[in-house]
Amino acid sequence: MRAGLGDRPLAVGMVLGAAGSLQVGAAFAVTLFDEVGAAGAAFLRLAFAALVLWAIWRPRVRDHPARDLRVAAAFGTALGLMNWFIYESMARIPLGVAVTIEFAGPLLVAVLGSRRPLDGVWITLAVAGILLLADPGGGSIDGLGVAFALLAALCWMAYIHLSKRTGQVFPGGSGLALAMAVGALVVLPAGLIGGGGDLAAPGLLGSALVVALASSVLPYSLELEALRRLPAAVFGVLMSLAPAVAALAGWVVLDQALGARELLAIAMVVVASAGATLGGPR
Repeated sequence: MRAGLGDRPLAVGMVLGAAGSLQVGAAFAVTLFDEVGAAGAAFLRLAFAALVLWAIWRPRVRDHPARDLRVAAAFGTALGLMNWFIYESMARIPLGVAVTIEFAGPLLVAVLGSRRPLDGVWITLAVAGILLLADPGGGSIDGLGVAFALLAALCWMAYIHLSKRTGQVFPGGSGLALAMAVGALVVLPAGLIGGGGDLAAPGLLGSALVVALASSVLPYSLELEALRRLPAAVFGVLMSLAPAVAALAGWVVLDQALGARELLAIAMVVVASAGATLGGPR
């Protein structure tokens, strides 16, 4: 379906709304860490998102061969670990910094295998920005937090590849619903260790449901609708704003003010991502 020009502003608003919802949800998730730990918060987000998506899409597991289910299981494993690792990173370093480093994953996917000389410029700019954020040898940022963000970036690369394969064998969002359930099971042991009995606290469950809706269900829905109305390149450039939106959410919700060095580094990664998206394949 090709959307008319009148749909463009609405679609742009959807993408920006999805980015804002995702990062504000992540910021509110950080407020749960003191009670259930990063792993406990990641499990609750995945579990509630799985319940909501399962209710919407009702995946028919028995209708698919074992090889399709293995693809969905691998997708869910990448999804679960990505959420767990980025939450562990956010527990140690500012939200905007963690998301910017994690963004190395999709950026590498965008330029992997490309022979365009300009892509080398974007990669160099992104690496310089991430190194500026990580501040190696400077001691101004938690090294373990950086390591977890890099692990999340690797999982994001796997997520992109496996989500495409899952979408080819499962209709609609049924594959995502199945993968989300697998992701929750993958993180469950760590979640129980980190959260224990507090995972079932009524007040906490309500907060976790809000985080799941804001971080998973609403952004995915808005992005899917936006993709029906926008060219892929425009969508990709708008999504490249995610690190900047994360920095803003961290400042507003968590009072995580960033200095000039961090803001410059985030801007470098945003520009690199946008440049790679504009010149890359659809």
